Amino acid sequence: MDDVPLSALYTIVGVLIVCSAFFSSSETALMSLNRYRLRHRARSGVRSARLAEALLEKPDRLIGLILLGNNIVNLSAASLTTIIALRLGGEAALAVGTGILTFVVLIFAEVAPKTMAALHPERIAMPAVYIYYPLLKVAYPLVWLTNLIANGVLRVFGVRSSDVDGHALSHEELRTVVNEAGALISRKYRTMLTGILDLEKVTVDDVMVPHNDVVGIDLDDDIDEIAKLIEKSEHTRLPVYEDNIDQIVGVLHMKSLVRKAKVELTRDMIRSLVREPYFVPEGTPLSTQLVQFQKRKARLALVVDEYGDIQGMVTLEDILEEIVGEFTTDPGDDPHAVRQDGDTWVVQGSVNVRELNRQLGWELPTDGAKTLNGLVQEQLETIPAAGTAFTLDQYSIEVIDANDNMVVEARLSEGEGVS
Repeated sequence: MDDVPLSALYTIVGVLIVCSAFFSSSETALMSLNRYRLRHRARSGVRSARLAEALLEKPDRLIGLILLGNNIVNLSAASLTTIIALRLGGEAALAVGTGILTFVVLIFAEVAPKTMAALHPERIAMPAVYIYYPLLKVAYPLVWLTNLIANGVLRVFGVRSSDVDGHALSHEELRTVVNEAGALISRKYRTMLTGILDLEKVTVDDVMVPHNDVVGIDLDDDIDEIAKLIEKSEHTRLPVYEDNIDQIVGVLHMKSLVRKAKVELTRDMIRSLVREPYFVPEGTPLSTQLVQFQKRKARLALVVDEYGDIQGMVTLEDILEEIVGEFTTDPGDDPHAVRQDGDTWVVQGSVNVRELNRQLGWELPTDGAKTLNGLVQEQLETIPAAGTAFTLDQYSIEVIDANDNMVVEARLSEGEGVS
């Protein structure tokens, strides 16, 4: 090496440091790639993504190749630096040369390249795979031998290269991915996706129309009253009962009545047109109920408790609203929640808390009581009198009207408060 000019040695060391920076940055970039985006791009036919996916299927081989190359260039740079130091200042210059090389490698071949790769992994990784893929083919025997020894050492400590957890996501992890998608997915679609993920947590009794609010045809009513109810109904299906909803007869599909439009409406006609009621137990997850609706080609079910008593009614629309939100665009259209002024609302006690949150964009607790009346009683541990007021988190609640057994109406507003 005495015949090699110092300028050539400097150039070689510089090239080796650049190679070291390449190995360091590409290692970080490849390991930082978003595996799901990579898989999508590979399925879309992007060649670099397919190569990267193939390399990452055997990470031990890829890491072995990178570290093998990195160690070779770093050791070569250290050897050449030693020669340069000896030629410039003898043994006394070795310490200085080692210090300078350590600083240069640390900054220009490790920290800076790896930071760049961590910030922009695809920009570094995709070009690098065109070098690593053929290089792995050429150096495979040496890489295989290196991995064989390394994996043997790992097995001594009970670690096997086949012990791979995979990249499957749980519901909560998938929710985090959706919420962090940012501008890649609009807020509307993020809400819909999280709504789908939440279907297993929400049950039919969380979204059902309560027993007392079920609108249906009472066969004991005058036939003219029944006709008016059918005429004004906004629903395509109505439960039919005698005296009260617990004496259910069946479910009437309005399409069946259309076919009988020219025939005088009678109770016997209604009885002949009703379909058998469909009952589901309370506590059924919405995800399960959605599948059951699909299998039975049904859109309406009556929710019953463990004693077989009807607790309410759930429809396919109720489940869909948990995913896409309210079908009505203006929450003020709901007569059960009327805006008074600003952010103050007068709300009926029978209103479902989840529905209220969805309409107003609030976050009232939903892990306990289902209705506003139940929520108030749960917080106060009594049936309050009219005029009772309290705060729950950032919401102010004032009871406007109450009777002996429930809160009939309350005024709610969003503002600072303590529970």
